[in-house]
Amino acid sequence: MTTNLIDLQNSDVIMATSNMAENHPVGFQWVMKAKERGAKFIHVDPRFTRTSAAADIHVPLRSGTNIVFFGGLINYAIEHNLYFKDYVVNYTNASFLIDPAFKTATDLDGLFTGFDPAKRTYDKSSWKYQVDGEGNPQRDLTLRNPHTVFQLMKRHYSRYSVEMVERVCGIPKAKFEEVAKLYCGNSGPEKTGTITYALNLTQHTNGVENIRSLCMLQILLGNIGRPGGGVTALRGHANVQGATDLELLYHELPGYLAQPLRDAHPDLKTYLEKETPKGGYWTNKPKFMVSLLKAFYGDAATKENDFGYEWLPKRASADAYSHQHMFVDMYNGIIKGFLALGQNPAVGGPNAKLARDAMKRLDWMVVKDIFITETAEVWKAPGTNPKDVKTEVFFMPAAPAAEKDGSLTNTMRLIQWHEKAVTPPGDVTSDAEFVTNLGKRLQKLYANSTKARDKGFLAANFQFGSDPKEPDMLEVLKEINGVATEDITDKDGKVVYKKGQPIATFGHLTDDGKTTSGCWIYTGVTVEGPDGKVVNKANARKPADAKDYLGHGWGFAWPANRRILYNRASADLKGQPWSEKKKLIWWDPAVPGQKPEDKGKWVGMDVPDFNPFLAPDAKNGDKPFIMRSDLVGAFFGPLNDGPFPEHYEPIESPVKNLLSKTQNNPVAKIWNVPDQKNELAPVGSPDYPYVITTYRLTEHHLSGVMSRYLPYLAELFESHFAEISHELAGELGIQNGEKITVMSPRGKIHVKAMVTHRFKPFMVDGKKIHQIGVPWHWGYNGISKGDITNDLSATVGDPNVYIQETKAFVCNVKKGVV
Repeated sequence: MTTNLIDLQNSDVIMATSNMAENHPVGFQWVMKAKERGAKFIHVDPRFTRTSAAADIHVPLRSGTNIVFFGGLINYAIEHNLYFKDYVVNYTNASFLIDPAFKTATDLDGLFTGFDPAKRTYDKSSWKYQVDGEGNPQRDLTLRNPHTVFQLMKRHYSRYSVEMVERVCGIPKAKFEEVAKLYCGNSGPEKTGTITYALNLTQHTNGVENIRSLCMLQILLGNIGRPGGGVTALRGHANVQGATDLELLYHELPGYLAQPLRDAHPDLKTYLEKETPKGGYWTNKPKFMVSLLKAFYGDAATKENDFGYEWLPKRASADAYSHQHMFVDMYNGIIKGFLALGQNPAVGGPNAKLARDAMKRLDWMVVKDIFITETAEVWKAPGTNPKDVKTEVFFMPAAPAAEKDGSLTNTMRLIQWHEKAVTPPGDVTSDAEFVTNLGKRLQKLYANSTKARDKGFLAANFQFGSDPKEPDMLEVLKEINGVATEDITDKDGKVVYKKGQPIATFGHLTDDGKTTSGCWIYTGVTVEGPDGKVVNKANARKPADAKDYLGHGWGFAWPANRRILYNRASADLKGQPWSEKKKLIWWDPAVPGQKPEDKGKWVGMDVPDFNPFLAPDAKNGDKPFIMRSDLVGAFFGPLNDGPFPEHYEPIESPVKNLLSKTQNNPVAKIWNVPDQKNELAPVGSPDYPYVITTYRLTEHHLSGVMSRYLPYLAELFESHFAEISHELAGELGIQNGEKITVMSPRGKIHVKAMVTHRFKPFMVDGKKIHQIGVPWHWGYNGISKGDITNDLSATVGDPNVYIQETKAFVCNVKKGVV
């Protein structure tokens, strides 16, 4: 999320690619504000929804073809000279020269240089810049050299014509041209547009490249770092962003630091050498990592023992402990125990039947939730004999948000504090109380251990505040923020921080053990006030107003309370706004500088996303993208499946790839699961002729734990259903409301048919392709029960982050219960 939802009101055009009106209704108010100001609203979605009803243009497209759609827009903008050239030349890597040995997917029929078909990986040695004698990228500011990123990108997307978009996506040519003119036409100094996305783009075997393609479109049009622009990532619930930031993920530590690998990162020195780039703000990674280790292990983390680095768990492989990998290992007997805190994988995860079968093979499982979920009772799932299940399950009742203090970090990186309204009843506890008490009990159990691996765990702090049981969540937030471990002085000997004082900014973190920080990007959320007391900025409640339309006084947005990231791009090379209409921050040479004798500072309506005293003509003073080592936006960005997004059909598809002979993502992750637990349909299978996508409803929440157990919400959508078009219903003789069977190679479900005009068939290369939609909130527990949609999906993943492909696969539909 590079922007702020409030800022959507400044957009000239907004493109939503998900059902924002229903799934993110609070944020959608700013779309309507923009429309009141005259903005145009485009909705790109296979299904007509309430979002479509509010749109000026609804663009249905076949699920799994987003890269063709965005690639078509990129091609259109280039061919019609609609891109923001000054922005592209100066703020992106478009002018950088690439190794002459590199070839695009246009040259190699869907592949890039270096593909090894035996290993299903790429040798990326040619995916690099040409550099001069000092290691600086060589450039051609005219963008004419055939080896520039711009010319390579132009060649790569030359196949993504208006006609190709129609053939692959099923979008009529006239409709696509209307959208392309509207969206790409809102570019340049005076206009900006934003694109919103959610899981509709991520849950694919090319999910990361889906996001990259829309990001490339945005920097091509000059829409990043500017009012009304940006990439608007819509999170799935109130604290997805917070969970990501604090890294409840398999592959990263808090603050997006890479989780160490067992072989690649044996010690801290090696880890930092390999993971710290030579340029950009990530050169400060040693400070962030050492401060994190000090937060984990306290006084036990010293320079002599690598600050406890050896105690960190190390992953065996890049995908180790990812969701799908974990359940495959569980099924294979490698994982013996499982803690499910606020998660219901028996319903909510891909190939859910495999997940349930895997959990039945555990020695033990702990489930902590607000209701007894399907996961908690996996031992008596339909068709299961409890006597055949070896897993010992412990259910721990959990406190919802109203029964505990804490914070939520929403979709726009905004940390907001909430306070406990009532005390949890009976044995109900918060997740924090459960985890800290479990930690302390385990420390007692291992108190006499002499094993080196246990030293870190025994040194970890699980006591927050004076209460021996319930942690003080403000103390937890303070640890996340970071404190001084000793008095810190400046070069003149003046005390800057006293021991235990909260660190005010991540710019003050150190790599010598003098600071802690449980998540460096959150540093600044707690500070010390004039009275010496801790000020919780997440609890700030000053609403936005005319003087501060971005609402800096409400909550705390990481990093450093910036509301629009990369905002140096809102000004030209001289530091002045591209236009008065789109001004955000600018260089004022008259105001006092960093030192008494200096003049000049960046001022404006947001916190500068860089050193506020760095003059535009200073070294790197014209580089907006500070988190990249080359400091510019990346059209050319090497990922595991290519430096440019390329269209591949979903792993299961009713049609062949029309862009190339490479049908699927050649490096996609496909897990080999025994006992036929992950069967896949071949291309164009007559047994599974229809495209299926999954989605959510406003009236239900995720796997239904927070909605299907509540009578009021349960009766709003009391039964499970599948949306099918009138055309498909007519072909199959299905009436609205009658029972149907939806099946895939992994399983089948019985649901009601919702025959609707919201879905229409797509014409794909002259062939009629039907698509259906099925929500995934139902399970075998709760008031409103139903079959589990995710029993239909496969165990396949994106090669970069291993997310599942549940937004586009294939199925069949049969009348009645089959």
